[in-house]
Amino acid sequence: MTPQNPNLARELSLLLALATLWGSSYTFIKIGVETIPPVTLIAARTLIAGAILLAVLRHRQVRLPSDRQTWRRFFLQACLNSVIPFTLIAWAEQSVDAGLAVILNSATPIFTFLLTVLITRHEQATTRKLFGVIAGLAGICLVIGVEAIGGLGESLMAQLAIIAATICYAGAAIFGKNFRGLDPAVPAAGSLISGAVILLPVSLVVDRPWELSPSAASILALLALSAFSTALAFAIYFRLVQTLGSVGTTSQAYLRVPIGVAIGIVFLGERLSSTAWIGLACVIAGVAAMTMPRRSEYRAAQSAGNR
Repeated sequence: MTPQNPNLARELSLLLALATLWGSSYTFIKIGVETIPPVTLIAARTLIAGAILLAVLRHRQVRLPSDRQTWRRFFLQACLNSVIPFTLIAWAEQSVDAGLAVILNSATPIFTFLLTVLITRHEQATTRKLFGVIAGLAGICLVIGVEAIGGLGESLMAQLAIIAATICYAGAAIFGKNFRGLDPAVPAAGSLISGAVILLPVSLVVDRPWELSPSAASILALLALSAFSTALAFAIYFRLVQTLGSVGTTSQAYLRVPIGVAIGIVFLGERLSSTAWIGLACVIAGVAAMTMPRRSEYRAAQSAGNR
């Protein structure tokens, strides 16, 4: 199924915003796990972000669904999109650099593309989307540089954890289409609340958070991670899944790479390779190839939007 999108420019702007919000999350996580254990960091992240979205929904007088079936979907979405991947990435970043986490996690569109082709077949696997996958991956390698690839042998378990998180994100992008028709903030809030319900008891038992002494930097990173890289990002994410489709939405991972690396330059002292600009061009080409509908589809979407 190919998504219709009568306002492509607006949706691509939101795609860029989502990439920025999630690109910054790796630095926030890196700072957060310095003094806050991974499970507690993610439990607090989901709780704070869920509470923010609940407040927004209440202000807008939008109610969460009350039926069990929808909440079962919220809990499954939480496992795929927050509980498992958030925790795995936070645990991995105790020993893996943020830049390396970005490149490993940016493979989400690859797995989404493969899942849609081999299993769900709900989106058309066109040659152009395949080109987008290849171009984006090539751009990622150029932006991060050969040096980062050379570090894949170190901390193998942590890197495999990030790959597992990447596969979870791919599944979440596809499963997120089950919430079609709901306000984008509703599944975002529902899944985050569900994630907090799952993680808080684990945090209390495993980490005994009342005994922790987190630094001010870690606390600020947690707050920014929760409010911007989670609450706001999730609301945008669920909207884009409906308008750009699962593969199109996960293609923000290509933009997330140069953004995440740029943030690393400023705050973590990382350096870009000399091929970064070429890589960035490949990244943009990959995103465009995966998100732009054919002219006939765009005209059909415009006609539908004018009715």
